[in-house]
Amino acid sequence: MRPIAQTLLYDDAMRLVMEAARPIARTERVAIADADGRVVATDVVASADVPPFDRAAMDGYAVVAEDTFGASTHALKTLRCVDRVFTGQVPTRGIGAGECIEIATGAPMPAGADAVVMVEETERDGDRIHVLTPVYPRQNVGRQGADIAVGNVVVSAGQLLNPSRVGALAATGATDVEVYARPTVAILSTGNEIAEQGQPLAPGQIYDVNRFTLETIVRRHGGAAVILPIAVDSVDELSAALDRARAEDVVVFSGGSSVGERDLILDVLQQRGTVHFHGIAVKPGKPTVFGSIGTTPVFGMPGYPTSCLSNAYMMLVPFLRLVARLPEWRPQTVDVPIARRVVSTTGRHQFYTVRLVDGRAELAFKASGDITSMANADGYIEIAAQTDVVEAGTIVTVKLF
Repeated sequence: MRPIAQTLLYDDAMRLVMEAARPIARTERVAIADADGRVVATDVVASADVPPFDRAAMDGYAVVAEDTFGASTHALKTLRCVDRVFTGQVPTRGIGAGECIEIATGAPMPAGADAVVMVEETERDGDRIHVLTPVYPRQNVGRQGADIAVGNVVVSAGQLLNPSRVGALAATGATDVEVYARPTVAILSTGNEIAEQGQPLAPGQIYDVNRFTLETIVRRHGGAAVILPIAVDSVDELSAALDRARAEDVVVFSGGSSVGERDLILDVLQQRGTVHFHGIAVKPGKPTVFGSIGTTPVFGMPGYPTSCLSNAYMMLVPFLRLVARLPEWRPQTVDVPIARRVVSTTGRHQFYTVRLVDGRAELAFKASGDITSMANADGYIEIAAQTDVVEAGTIVTVKLF
């Protein structure tokens, strides 16, 4: 057994983690249908006007605005309808003084017309259209290039693509877009006790949980998970696994980071690279390792599922989002009273999972080894290292999962 001699304060650990984050430089082109949630790598400049022609913004009649001046319910202006044009059609003729053309929303404006009278502001008698309300030039007309003009930047480098920005790309006729690649994250579960799903459990074994929770975190926050086979507790096998994993942008081990005789991640990392810290003054998640091999960051997460997932939220998520060039993660929060008194460990920054019940925060945490401490929770609260008691009824901030 090798006890952790000294733990690092949570804020100091996070500073070291974030200092090691290097925004991804690789780029790739993806179809715009697959671009939601990706980060644009270069400015996208419009090669065509949107809309590509003047178009009607309302159903009604394309007119010469001057012909409608003075129109009212008591002084009708009467025009002759000489044609009709629908969306997807091109007008076959223009209009002159005293004429109009029936037009659908989105249809190209005919030559000579400079406004559209809404159909609700007219009365029809055969080909005679009585105008009840005047319009001014350009009224109810969408001008060519009014939305996006040739040469305009449609989306800028560094912007996160969302449905509306994807729509703007689509409007210009783009089929694909250059985005930053997703950082690859090697995920490796370790331990003689870990079994693959679908295999019968031998005595003393448990199914792998951390691989799936970490994979979900990575995918949700901009990374591409690379799953490696479970590694047993031996220096040789862990070394070989780490050599395979370091080809990725980030490496995340789970298990083997504690103080037992078979907790060997620290040894392997010291042999291969640099250990930045071992042990954080947090609960759960104290036996956490962070280091690097060359320029590849390596996280050694605790094997207990709640400790592993808690540290993934607290440390891996902000780190990975910076590497992936995603905006800072700001979870939704709610301020509610805590249901019962909580005694915390002085000197350790604590994360307590909670359920929201009848407008109060009920503690959901059971033990670091119990995944239901997270699965049955709505979010978590943080208790600072210098706080030893939070009394029932105290307003706490719950960060929602």
